[in-house]
Amino acid sequence: MKAASFEYCRAASVAEVCALLATHGESAKLLAGGQSLVPMMAMRLVRPGWLVDINEIAVLKFVAVEKDVARTGACTRQCVVERDEALAARVPLLRQALKWVGHIQTRNRGTVGGSLAHADPCAELPLVAQVLGARMLLRSAKGARTLEAEKFFSGPMATSARPDECLEEIHWPAWSWRRTGSAFTEISVRHGDFAMVSAAAQVAIDGDGRCVRAAFGVGGAGGTPLAFPKIAARLVGTRLDDAAVSDAAHAAAAETQPGSDLHASAEYRRHLAGVLAARALREARERARSL
Repeated sequence: MKAASFEYCRAASVAEVCALLATHGESAKLLAGGQSLVPMMAMRLVRPGWLVDINEIAVLKFVAVEKDVARTGACTRQCVVERDEALAARVPLLRQALKWVGHIQTRNRGTVGGSLAHADPCAELPLVAQVLGARMLLRSAKGARTLEAEKFFSGPMATSARPDECLEEIHWPAWSWRRTGSAFTEISVRHGDFAMVSAAAQVAIDGDGRCVRAAFGVGGAGGTPLAFPKIAARLVGTRLDDAAVSDAAHAAAAETQPGSDLHASAEYRRHLAGVLAARALREARERARSL
């Protein structure tokens, strides 16, 4: 199929984007990498009246690594984030997740902000954002506001961004502990396909090997990517032994509400959530111990 007819505009600035969104609202869609939007338009699942191309807006393409946060512009290509050494040193979970995202060809076009705005609960970057507690800077003609990931993702393919708002940049928290380890893993039919279930974890340990902070979550097991801060808090003070990790992972799996489809039943997805969460936590632990 081909997309329904639409008006096309190549925006030259964020201000122009905001003005167009203020005028056209829900009938306008932003085109960044197009890896999600264009196929949906081709199948006529989405029929925008206006397509606003934001690819030429330079201020939306950057990576800035600071003391306790890394910032990425919404239009930064996934391959740029994947290859940035300074970013990988401070927020390694991003690079670890990106190697699971599609293929190199799609990562060369796909953007960080596009994946987050698309809000597929099976996608990798939304899960990383949820686990790390990333913050989204949204801008409209009326001003700017910041939403934490847990409030940004509101449902399957849905966010709390208003029709007149665009995602401008993403703030990724960088942990300060020297012995910090992270890991990302998933199960899919083929590498590069959408995950049936994925898991991400990050832990920090002190000189005695005791956990001082932990965060983990799963994707593909609910309407949004899921993080489990209360369960992760139980790991603090432990040595992250296998029993503690297994208990935390299975407690998290019990809180998931996955659906069934032709690839996997809800029961199997819940089982995978526990297995993969434990795997990610163990891998993160071993990386922290190696430092």
